[in-house]
Amino acid sequence: MESLTGYSIHDHLHNAGVPLRASARFGDGMAAALWYREERVHQRYDAPEQHTVSLYVEGGEGIRRVEGGRARSGFGRGSLCVMPAGLDSEWEVDGAVSLFHLYIPKPVFERAVVETLDRDPAHFTPRDQSFLRDPVLEGMIRSSILPLTWDEPADRLAVTHAGRMVAAYLVGREADRAGAVLAKGGLSPQALRRLDGYIRDRLADPLSTEDLAREVGLSPFHFSRMFKQSTGESPHAHVTRLRMERARALIAQGMPLAQVAGACGFAGQSHFAKRFKEVVGITPGRYAQVI
Repeated sequence: MESLTGYSIHDHLHNAGVPLRASARFGDGMAAALWYREERVHQRYDAPEQHTVSLYVEGGEGIRRVEGGRARSGFGRGSLCVMPAGLDSEWEVDGAVSLFHLYIPKPVFERAVVETLDRDPAHFTPRDQSFLRDPVLEGMIRSSILPLTWDEPADRLAVTHAGRMVAAYLVGREADRAGAVLAKGGLSPQALRRLDGYIRDRLADPLSTEDLAREVGLSPFHFSRMFKQSTGESPHAHVTRLRMERARALIAQGMPLAQVAGACGFAGQSHFAKRFKEVVGITPGRYAQVI
């Protein structure tokens, strides 16, 4: 079995001494665990960092979800729960259950939103659902994940694909959720405003496409495509333009050119001068003379 330290719900159960039958990390940062517990206990999950899909493989009739001081029972074998990242939950466990968990990092779900629906993932998360009956989702887990040998290299590719399909299926279930914002092939206005502030605050720092994509929860590939559709520029060209705008303002204020270079994210004055001339048409020194 593979250590899954860092997956919030796994860590909670592991620290509580719940027996672990199988565990493995897959591609894209996903992971799965198979637990067996037979006890009577009250437990709480505090703001887990990953989305978690849970299936009661066998048993579980004695598990109840506690909400607002009231406990709600499930139906045992075949019960599915979707626990979104960041959402607290309380449970009462009484009796035996074989319990499967699939841990889905938020970027994996957000990428599935873009790739499956071409929607803005900023306000698009799984719904909190307990004791759900879904034969399709249950069948995906029972046929495509549970039978595989997770620690075998030959099976890891298959189980990674199955995990992606589960994420895509969850996205499809949420397609009609109120409040989902259609991206229309580009980034939403909210995402563009967030990016603008992020970039302007860091013009003196190295910035990569990966940094910008991470800020809005997209893969670098899809971010670059959507950013250009929204702005007409590549991310690199956009950042360079903003750096040149700041450079011209700082030169106009009388800042020495070596300091301007550093303030605009250039390692040296010669590199800055070259890029400035390419964008503005004259060297920084000449620009300082004519403004």
